[in-house]
Amino acid sequence: MQKNQSIKQLIIAELDGSISNKDRLMLNKWKTESEQNIQFYQQTRENWQTSLQHMADIADTQGEWKRFVKQTDTKKPKKLLPKVYLTWSKVAAILIVGMLLGITVIQLQPQGEPIYATAIAPKGSVSQLILPDQTKVFLNAGTELNYAVANSDNRIVELTSGEAWFNVTKNPKKPFIVKTPYYNIKVLGTQFNVKAYTEDHAIVTTLEEGSIQVTSSEKLQLKKELIMKPGEQLLFTEKDKKLIIRRVNPQLYSSWKINELTFLNMNMKELIPLLERRYGVNIEVAHPEILDYHYTGTIKNESILEVLQLIEYTLPIRYEVKDQTVIISKK
Repeated sequence: MQKNQSIKQLIIAELDGSISNKDRLMLNKWKTESEQNIQFYQQTRENWQTSLQHMADIADTQGEWKRFVKQTDTKKPKKLLPKVYLTWSKVAAILIVGMLLGITVIQLQPQGEPIYATAIAPKGSVSQLILPDQTKVFLNAGTELNYAVANSDNRIVELTSGEAWFNVTKNPKKPFIVKTPYYNIKVLGTQFNVKAYTEDHAIVTTLEEGSIQVTSSEKLQLKKELIMKPGEQLLFTEKDKKLIIRRVNPQLYSSWKINELTFLNMNMKELIPLLERRYGVNIEVAHPEILDYHYTGTIKNESILEVLQLIEYTLPIRYEVKDQTVIISKK
């Protein structure tokens, strides 16, 4: 119990921004030890965020802490429900929220034909939009999404490149379809995340709630359609052209929409493009072997320089900034 209490205090210190680099490393190491630890971390974070919503009405902060501890002492963790957060923490780059604050290109069509729009979330930003059918969509940095805005009764969108999280409005009569570069996703009403950055040469679909149906496209003909269940992730790579389903914690793959990223033993080859998109910076690696280094950690409100300092503290690397470019080299 004492160890759990100590871990809780580290988590709260991370959430309120008072955690030291040493304690952050300790917490990150603890999270990598088991899936149960990750679930405990997320449950603790959820309870703390819920408590904060009522903090203004509670004068006794010590009583609030006791109530929080009591919540996190439950033997069986509560089911984590994904939430849409409309209040965002500060990041190094400008955070764009809302379709009208993002970049939207309207593609005009002849009268009577569907009118399409392209929503764009530039690098260094996250954007949110609501489609005509009230489906909610979050667009990660560097994402383009095409959708009909008028003169159309279909519910078809195209994820040209990037990453998007969908909370689809239920309508059994009109299935919602997401077109990706290689396969289509058919849903009636559910929550899921699709990552399809062109430069990644892969498509990753992660299901949080409900069910989705993966169907063939012009580029890829499936022997049979796949039905995904909550907690499943579908991985497709352009090189192998194979579909692989695995069990995951879906919240880890959609936390970017609440301005949080968690890396579990991720190699630098994968991590660097993610940091470039999130912060809108260019990163160069002086020594190729650095790309094989692995990093575990969580990014919330840190600036790019703070993140690099944490990585430098953990791995045998150093960084310097030259003419708007971050150069990473070996120590």
